[in-house]
Amino acid sequence: MIPLICIDVDGTLVGSSGVVTDVVWHAVDRALRRGQHLALSTARGAFASSLEMAQRLDPSGWHVFHAGGATVHTGTGESRGHPLSGVQIDAALRIADERDWVLELYSADDYAVESTTDLAIEHAALIGVPFEATELASFVNADHPIVRAQFVVPESDISLVRAALDGLELSITSATSPIMPGAAFVSATRAGITKASGISQICGDLDINIARVMMIGDGLNDVPAIEAVGHPVAMGNAAPEVKALARHHVASVHEDGVAEALDLSATL
Repeated sequence: MIPLICIDVDGTLVGSSGVVTDVVWHAVDRALRRGQHLALSTARGAFASSLEMAQRLDPSGWHVFHAGGATVHTGTGESRGHPLSGVQIDAALRIADERDWVLELYSADDYAVESTTDLAIEHAALIGVPFEATELASFVNADHPIVRAQFVVPESDISLVRAALDGLELSITSATSPIMPGAAFVSATRAGITKASGISQICGDLDINIARVMMIGDGLNDVPAIEAVGHPVAMGNAAPEVKALARHHVASVHEDGVAEALDLSATL
């Protein structure tokens, strides 16, 4: 039996409806009764619907948020973050202004966006928070570290964002969501900080060898974790790169592939 299972959100735990199905929650409950540890592993922040999902998966355990930028304990509220430098934040602000891209800045449990475009408003709805435009400079100057910068852009602009951030000593990952087709979310964390590094921290907390960990994912930002764990699982709707690296393959998010993976974990 796999002792630790890490689960991505968009395109994995939730599909275009934005909610977890009863079939998946029943599989979660079976895994918990078996004594397995479940951890969210997402690029989303530790608030709103993503925090609620983490609490349901494990109400008193560590979870990976911000593509590894922070791990948060749902029982104590403790967070371990890896802040961006002032130089990196200033560069992200400048690039967003020059390219007219939507930029979101995140602390472990909050975020700010200054843009009032449709992409910004739609993304607020996706993550389950009321839209409120906030001056990014004031958010940066508040008393909390910035653990992730994210550009919300048309999917065709992913390579342009990556090129603009080149040379800033960042880990850059991209993701999409079936809730916002055509949009892409390009996240920037400190160099070396990924979902894999977050999962490695949790393995240390639980004294579990990462070779005995399952990661269930679908997107390119899952690749570092898919490569790191011993039991990588690709959803049926996963990107070709994820499918090529996965050891196990399950049904798509719309066919409750996570439930299939959770039941598989009991046999390994």
